[in-house]
Amino acid sequence: MSEGRPSPSGRTAALWGRAEPTLTKGLLLAVFVVGLVAQFAKPVGDALEGKTYIGGALLSIVGYVLYAEVLRLNAARDTEGEGARQLHEAVRRLRGEIEELTARLGPQAGDSATMGLLVEECARAVLRGGETQLSGMCFTGETFVEPLRRVLEDLPPDPSRSVSVRVLVPDFTRPTGVPGLVRHADGKLVDAPGFRRHLTGKITGYAQDLRTTRGRMLNKNQGTLSVEFRAVHMSPFLKLYAIGNEVVYEGIYDTLEVRPDEYGASAPAPPGPGTDAGQLLDLIGRGSLLTRWSRYDGEPAEGLVRRRCDFFDTLWGAAKRLEPAPARSGSGA
Repeated sequence: MSEGRPSPSGRTAALWGRAEPTLTKGLLLAVFVVGLVAQFAKPVGDALEGKTYIGGALLSIVGYVLYAEVLRLNAARDTEGEGARQLHEAVRRLRGEIEELTARLGPQAGDSATMGLLVEECARAVLRGGETQLSGMCFTGETFVEPLRRVLEDLPPDPSRSVSVRVLVPDFTRPTGVPGLVRHADGKLVDAPGFRRHLTGKITGYAQDLRTTRGRMLNKNQGTLSVEFRAVHMSPFLKLYAIGNEVVYEGIYDTLEVRPDEYGASAPAPPGPGTDAGQLLDLIGRGSLLTRWSRYDGEPAEGLVRRRCDFFDTLWGAAKRLEPAPARSGSGA
């Protein structure tokens, strides 16, 4: 038998399947015609009268037709059910492939990203459980610490979870050039001690809020949290965030804002050069784009992540612990 040619039994079944509807219809039509003729032709009626076996045979034919129809409907229903099951399975596989593709099409090495994407990736890292270290080098910590605090407070219970947060900020207890005051006389920058005190208070408040989250996580069995803020003498131009030693987000504070100095009246600068300053020059980081790097995206991303993490660790080791401020006021960038 050649490959692909149906067997004799298969051909017979196919022929019967095509002929059965025609034969059944013809037989039922013949029964109808005979019954109709018997109503008007007495010899035919007399011939059929009392033929019990013929009536039983006819009923058997009708029963067979009904039975065949029921089988056909059941087969169609089973086929439909199997089709629906296969459709659901295909949809499930397609959903999984879409989720995998979406993950692969997420932020890649060197892609632009936002603070929102950074916080989302931090959330995924801590949701996985185990030990997670999150590091940030920023201005005051507002756009990093506050969203992260909400993520930590909404975590599901997991007593084995351990999260470490390190935040490196400028040392605003010492004079800085930027942010600073623009002198009216020559347009040059000088220190803004009132604004520095304001910023120090803000940073201290964010640190305290995050430390409060530590107790809340323990109370809700969400895991342990360690928080440390350190300060280093620098101007806050660089944004740098790390998730362990695996992923780094970096950017700059690329917007400058010049506005009246509302902090000088309550905290005037000491007498001397620069006391004629009138405009505050501030850095704005909200809305700045970041660049994402992952060590798993090959070179040069792996080397860049390593260098950025070493850079942060070196500054962290040289920085001093954040000194508490007596008060906190306003909101920052």
